[in-house]
Amino acid sequence: MSSEIYSIVGTLFQIYFYMILVYVLMSWLPNVRESFVGELLGKLVEPYLAPFRRFIPPIMGMIDISPIVALFVLQLAQQGVYAILGYLL
Repeated sequence: MSSEIYSIVGTLFQIYFYMILVYVLMSWLPNVRESFVGELLGKLVEPYLAPFRRFIPPIMGMIDISPIVALFVLQLAQQGVYAILGYLL
């Protein structure tokens, strides 16, 4: 039972990780974020990325490293959830 919960939680975190990654990569291609998929990913990912963008300015005005920090924090959150689940189960 507990291994199933770990698996589900891990899968959800992994899906969100890849959603952020795809959304960031979409910024390299013109007009892709204006597509249906781009707008959908934006609605799901931007609320998470916005606080990081607010506190981490782009380097030299062009390179946005906030998604890298956001992905790192997401991985830490996953480990935290695993620790909580380990304590509860």
